[in-house]
Amino acid sequence: MTNSPNWIAPYEKRINSALGSLLPDDDNILSKAIRYSVLNGGKRLRPLLVYLSSELGSSLPEAQDSVSCAVELIHCYSLIHDDLPSMDDDSLRRGMPTCHKKFGEAVAILAGDAIQPLAYYSLTKSKEIEDKHKVSLVSMLAEACGQNGMVEGQILDISENKSLSIEDLDYMHSKKTGSLIKTCLEMGGLISHLPDEEINLLSEYGEKVGLAFQIRDDIIDLQSPTEISGKTQGADILQHKITYPNLIGIERSKKMTIELCEEAQETVRKLSGDSTKLIKLSDFVCNRNY
Repeated sequence: MTNSPNWIAPYEKRINSALGSLLPDDDNILSKAIRYSVLNGGKRLRPLLVYLSSELGSSLPEAQDSVSCAVELIHCYSLIHDDLPSMDDDSLRRGMPTCHKKFGEAVAILAGDAIQPLAYYSLTKSKEIEDKHKVSLVSMLAEACGQNGMVEGQILDISENKSLSIEDLDYMHSKKTGSLIKTCLEMGGLISHLPDEEINLLSEYGEKVGLAFQIRDDIIDLQSPTEISGKTQGADILQHKITYPNLIGIERSKKMTIELCEEAQETVRKLSGDSTKLIKLSDFVCNRNY
């Protein structure tokens, strides 16, 4: 798999260290499955969004780490369950066997079940997050990943409806992918005491970047070899999924990705703080091949 841009590397190191300290480190099979699934690489996009948005205001490092761990743990649990035979039945994730291939289905299900509440523990144990913010953060994360967010998108994704319109596809991915991405930025803005109008701009940026990320994912599935993407090339075709390229074509999909990233950049340029890194991140999302 390709390495991230140099400017992202320090954030990756920071979140990996924070996650490693939070996860169980005993020798039982459940702990091994949890650490395997969380610490086996990945883009760490969601914690990066927390870090970048929280840097726009004033927040303490431990608070940033706690929120970043929480969103990444939710993402990791969702990937374990998404890869299961009853869902997407994927055998590769981040260039390695998926959790259920490595440890078996039952352990994989339980590993995902254990990781999800650990995300909320990461928020509530923090000594540097105000109690009133802890309640808001837990509520925001639960909304983003629950029945009206990520899970709604997943149920739409596994449905038998094969005649989706572009609007249907946009809605599905606004829930499955975009909901958590948008919430990462809102949570970072909250702990750094940004005003509501700034958080709203971050949320709008997240909606656009989230959709661009998904469209680029669909393109990568078709064009990036397994050794680069870390996932089985052409898996969406094998699973008969409706994707942006097979609905509107590769070139239009690429154009849509670029337009969304440009719109996202225009949005964060309205922030009072330095939006340089958020702009660079949208460029990375638009041009990545893994």
